[in-house]
Amino acid sequence: MTVITPSVPHAPFSAPPLPMSILRRLPFRFLTPRHRLPRRRFATLAAVRQDTTVWTPSPISSIEIAAESLFHVSIDVSNSPDLVSSHTLPGQYLQLRLPDVEKPSFLAIASPPSLVASTGAFEFLVKSVEGSTAELLCGLKKGDVVELTQAMGNGFNTDKIDPPEDYPTVLIFATGSGISPIRSLIESGFGADKRSDVRLYYGARNLRRMAYQDRFKDWESSGVKVVPVLSQPDDGWTGESGYVQAAFARAKQIDSPKGTGAMICGQRQMTEEVSSILVADGVSKEKILMNF
Repeated sequence: MTVITPSVPHAPFSAPPLPMSILRRLPFRFLTPRHRLPRRRFATLAAVRQDTTVWTPSPISSIEIAAESLFHVSIDVSNSPDLVSSHTLPGQYLQLRLPDVEKPSFLAIASPPSLVASTGAFEFLVKSVEGSTAELLCGLKKGDVVELTQAMGNGFNTDKIDPPEDYPTVLIFATGSGISPIRSLIESGFGADKRSDVRLYYGARNLRRMAYQDRFKDWESSGVKVVPVLSQPDDGWTGESGYVQAAFARAKQIDSPKGTGAMICGQRQMTEEVSSILVADGVSKEKILMNF
């Protein structure tokens, strides 16, 4: 006797989801859309990571004009020992956030770590750019509260150009507000007075846009020869003119490339061209230091 089983329509086959351990080993291109994690989840994870940033409310101590379009900003962190202790190297930076402003600003710290530890204040040189967070910051007054992260970044690793007797020549380059972390470097001390040739090429449009002129004498006393370079000087200017990289190319005077170190902060074009000149003259890339 033949038993006839009624035909049953086939249900569509659905493979069980792959275990996560297997998914991790599969290249992304082999995963079907069903197995790929949704983009929204990646965005959520990124937001969670961003939210882990610790923001500390800190009051403005003072805001003063440092030069045309440049402001000296001091922020009180005396009640935030974690912020103070996070600043260990010249050239470090932090993030600053204003109330009701979504996008934070990255600011290089102008004051040396020793000054922050003794005064309980971070100092910055801020360029006011129209429509930016920096412009809003420069418009605040004493007592207004901003939010800061801890200091971050590797700063200028001057251990790479120590001891001074092995690196008697140190060449420093800065343009515009890029002088901010250079101030921290110089005033932190890196044995400039123990080296035979330490030069700072500092570029600005004109003297009205050149900050820290009142500090040049002290910097010179510490062993740093300051060479101002003006791209659009006023009549009567007898110093270096043009761009920093051109002024350096005219002077050079590198007696021992192997005994030369450099530190650079400023416009990208200047940074790249100065680095190329130094390397072409035999200075090691490892001895050309930047703060980022």
